[in-house]
This record gives sequence, C-alpha cells and structure tokens, in this order.
Amino acid sequence: MTRTPDELVAEFCALWASPDPEKLAEFFAEDAVYHNIPLSPVHGRAAIEEFIAGFTAGYDGIDFAVHHQVSYGNVVMNERTDTLRRKDGVAVDLPVAGVFEIVDDRIVAWRDYFDLATFTKAMG
Repeated sequence: MTRTPDELVAEFCALWASPDPEKLAEFFAEDAVYHNIPLSPVHGRAAIEEFIAGFTAGYDGIDFAVHHQVSYGNVVMNERTDTLRRKDGVAVDLPVAGVFEIVDDRIVAWRDYFDLATFTKAMG
C-alpha cells in the first residue's frame, strides 16, 4: 500500500532520531533536490546520501518535533524544532520550516528554511 505524502514525510522525519543515511536516502527520487536554503542545494539521491552521512557523522541523532504539518496534493509543509544531539552531549534546538514535494512515493524536492546563525552554533 502506498503512503500518502503526509504519512511519508512523517515517517521520514521520525527516522532522523537514529539516522541511517542509506535508509533516509531511499525516500528520495533519483533526481531529487535537497536544499537547506541558507546553503547550496544537493542534487541526486547519491549526493543526498553522501551529504546526510557527512552531516550526521557528528550527531547521535536529530529529533524532529513536528508542531504543525499540512499537506495539499503532493506538497507537505511542516513547522518543527529539530534537536540536534551532538556526540559531545550538547543538544541544540533549531527551529525549521520544511517543504516537501512527493511524486510516486518519493521525495523529489525538500527545502528547509532556518536561521544560519543557530545552525552554525549547532555545528559546534
């Protein structure tokens, strides 16, 4: 049974608590684009998996606390707080607004909007 776009995004967000880059990358279409808006976009599933692996290497996990999530057709938007749990025991909360576009049960575009200064603090 195919998931709704809303269900797919909820499942995807939950997996970041114990991130497995390969498993997370499976949610993306081959030609997907992942764009953390203050940074450069990442193109293609393989590059997205590589980005996720590099990014999550310094974290025990990232808890996505979704405060609001709405969907319309194949677009899902959520407002959330991502708690980045660094390996040194420090946790940093990052307020985020995310936009996901879903086609054929895969993410074709993911854009996250957040404050770069807060993100830089999280990077330690």
